[in-house]
Amino acid sequence: MITRIKEYRTRLSLTQDDLAKKVGVRRETIVFLEQGKYNPSLRLAHEIAVTLHARIDDIFIFDDGSQEPEPREVLVD
Repeated sequence: MITRIKEYRTRLSLTQDDLAKKVGVRRETIVFLEQGKYNPSLRLAHEIAVTLHARIDDIFIFDDGSQEPEPREVLVD
């Protein structure tokens, strides 16, 4: 997983500690998230995104190894 937490956090002039306090976790959690060493719960991902004025998928990029998304079939009645 790749995160853009640091990028968004610095845009808002927030330290790791500031962000941690706002979302209710320890600073070490933010460090591990920024390093891609920790996958957050959906609730934490949401709290971080809201705090950073972004969407979850703007902040967290999950790389499943595939180059292109699989085609999806849409059925319309």
